[in-house]
Amino acid sequence: MGKGGSLSEGVVKKIVLSYSYVAIWILLSFTVIVYNKYILDKKMYNWPFPISLTMIHMSFCATLAVVLVRVLRLVEPVSMSRELYLSSVVPIGALYSLSLWLSNSAYIYLSVSFIQMLKALMPVAVYSIGVLLKKDPYNNSTMLNMLSISLGVAVAAYGEARFDAWGVLLQLGAVGFEATRLVMIQILLTSKGISLNPITSLYYVAPCCLLFLSLPWIFVEYPLLRETSSFHFDFLVFGTNSLCAFALNLAVFLLVGKTSALTMNVAGVVKDWLLIAFSWSVIKDTVTPVNLLGYALAFLGVAYYNHSKLQALKAKEAQKKTALPDEEEGSLLQDRDRDTDGMPKRNDQHN
Repeated sequence: MGKGGSLSEGVVKKIVLSYSYVAIWILLSFTVIVYNKYILDKKMYNWPFPISLTMIHMSFCATLAVVLVRVLRLVEPVSMSRELYLSSVVPIGALYSLSLWLSNSAYIYLSVSFIQMLKALMPVAVYSIGVLLKKDPYNNSTMLNMLSISLGVAVAAYGEARFDAWGVLLQLGAVGFEATRLVMIQILLTSKGISLNPITSLYYVAPCCLLFLSLPWIFVEYPLLRETSSFHFDFLVFGTNSLCAFALNLAVFLLVGKTSALTMNVAGVVKDWLLIAFSWSVIKDTVTPVNLLGYALAFLGVAYYNHSKLQALKAKEAQKKTALPDEEEGSLLQDRDRDTDGMPKRNDQHN
């Protein structure tokens, strides 16, 4: 602290950088969501091929990840055996491909604002799957919190002006697969000491996603694309869209690396409200008072969940700090019981 209680230049710089990372992530996440909606919506760009769009993203991201890791060597690859890759990364890649496919498909049927409201169910899905797979312990108060979030989303769905059951089913499926992926990362990778940043994640996972997505693409979208003989690949639209998707992964790396995952969760809530406002004011999607009431209830539940996680992290850090002096004290007592030659003294020498 400087004179008069003012913050030092270093602290101010750190705060400004943190807010900059948050702003960049919100802007890119916002851009990717709106851009995907623009491409897929039949009333806008009218290219309703979510599998193809996801495959374009994965091809672009995988290529750039290989360049960064293997050619420019800006990011170190993780040491991984073939067995580990097949048993851990491939299942995660399959879940990721399903999550992306279904979430992009939902943009064809639902408004951007309503999709953000449904995404509020992510903590509910992650916690429920974590309990089912015995990764997280069951807790009555946490489950009550999850039910309050679910209630809020149900109210928002009840008030949705353009409710589409198939679109809701697609988005809920995307949330379920993404939640399972997040839990499986903890079980299959983190528990084995393997940590992947967004670049190495794309390097290992994107080729898997591309392979898995190619299977439904051949039967679902390829025949339709062949019939659309008038279609020409728009390098400007799909190139900039893919670049935004890749930049978003870099922004996640910056945000989590320089701040924390909890900061990203809080920033995500801000982004959701901005998207709802944008969807209503610019895209002209209908947002009803019941929509907003339901999402406000879900928002309060998510905010309480994030607050509880923050308190748990603080308690864990406090325990570590308390344990450290105890370990040091024990080490000093052991040192006192040693002779100058480093051998422990015998107890009978004190008799």
